[in-house]
Amino acid sequence: MKAFLMYKDQDFDLERPLPSNEPALTQDLELNTLFDAMVLDDKFLLDVVKKAVLSGLNDPDTIVYRQHILKDCLKNASIVRDIYDIAVESIENKRKGWYSIYSSSHPSLTLFSSIRMLQMFVDLLIKLRNIADKHDDKFVSEGFKAFFAMIKKELDDEYFVTVQNHLRELEFRDGTLISAELGKGNEGANYTLRKSQDKKRGWMGRAFAKKPLVYSFNIHPRDDGGTRALSDLTDRGINLVANAVAQAADHIDNYFKMLRIELAFYIGCLNLYEQLVQMGEPVSFPAPFAPNERRHACKGLYDICLALTMKQKIVGNEMDADNKDLAIITGANQGGKSTFLRSIGLAQLMMQSGMFVPAEFFSSNICERLFTHFKREEDATMKSGKFDEELGRMSEIVDNLTSNSMVLFNESFAATNEREGSEIARQITSALLEKRIKVFFVTHQYEFAHGFYNKRTENAIFLRAERQDNGGRTFKVIEGEPLQTSFGEDLYKEIFTRSD
Repeated sequence: MKAFLMYKDQDFDLERPLPSNEPALTQDLELNTLFDAMVLDDKFLLDVVKKAVLSGLNDPDTIVYRQHILKDCLKNASIVRDIYDIAVESIENKRKGWYSIYSSSHPSLTLFSSIRMLQMFVDLLIKLRNIADKHDDKFVSEGFKAFFAMIKKELDDEYFVTVQNHLRELEFRDGTLISAELGKGNEGANYTLRKSQDKKRGWMGRAFAKKPLVYSFNIHPRDDGGTRALSDLTDRGINLVANAVAQAADHIDNYFKMLRIELAFYIGCLNLYEQLVQMGEPVSFPAPFAPNERRHACKGLYDICLALTMKQKIVGNEMDADNKDLAIITGANQGGKSTFLRSIGLAQLMMQSGMFVPAEFFSSNICERLFTHFKREEDATMKSGKFDEELGRMSEIVDNLTSNSMVLFNESFAATNEREGSEIARQITSALLEKRIKVFFVTHQYEFAHGFYNKRTENAIFLRAERQDNGGRTFKVIEGEPLQTSFGEDLYKEIFTRSD
């Protein structure tokens, strides 16, 4: 049995390594705020959510497959949580009541432990089957339809009757029937567990049935050596059966483990969704496009981490960057440029993991890799200058870039003078565009921004943080030509003008 709730035809790999730039993404996009809201202090959920969000999908069909499953989860949240609780219960019960079924060198002990574990699993499988019987008609996604169909097919009534009969028989309440042959030196060989006598006959039939010719002996209660010898004979006879039962228990155990892993991602999404609904923030399911296309449009896009931090609705933005490779964002300080840039990166990661996104509408082509190059504080150790550190991080990004990746720059290469910084930014951006890398660049460097604007590049869009005539910020990012002023007048009034 397989869950197949993250992929159509494969399990989710929790052991996959995180991308090499995970620390930078986490810091620059403030991902810990997002993760905290999704996992609610659950370390297991954190492991799954980080892997799912940071190891995004590159296939639109798989993204849509997860989206449909998540939509089912949002409509049937309590049912999905009940299924998840069953998977968690199986693992918790095993941890509390059973050691490893392979830890013992005694087959009889392995068999006893495996039977108890299977009995516990069967009870939980019955719960799972009951949920499928009662609620499968409420789910419409391909993933959940296949999930419930598999449960009803594999866990039918006949299955449970057969399993329960086998478990009772394996308890050997009437003793263990074992055959053996004489080997070298008249030692026992080829020990084989045999089926016990037919119990379908009534007691009178068994009482008057012809008795087979047997030779028997009794072991004295104080004969420890004889008892150990008899136990050893029993272990040899049931060894194969014990291993088979242990493997069956292990198989069901692995199924519950995988079910827990794959549902954990959706539980995290449910936790996040419930918090956003309480704040009145919109969410939508994005339209993903193939990596080689150039699509990027949104309406009401907001920085979800800022909303979670402030616990209130925040300003959303619109953008139509379809058929664009480059977006340059300029404007006044504290106008929402960095917030907008983070919202772009967060929405891209969430889309490519199969989640909803924080927007009224969002569409984008898939990016093979996502990188961030945000400004950093001065190196406290003084091992290198700020500009050297920026170039070093840029070199690491270049070493890992692939076509159809996306790079988010935030005030990059501003640690040197305007002319040098603009020229370096221009050369790097131009080289990235030649390699089909999508670039979003927040900058105060007018020479760099206006240089691209003057070229009237068709595959570029120019955005600006909106500023009112009185200096007020709307925190909206609008389309517009880069302005030469850095709004120093705002700073002058703030610092030097005193009201009487």
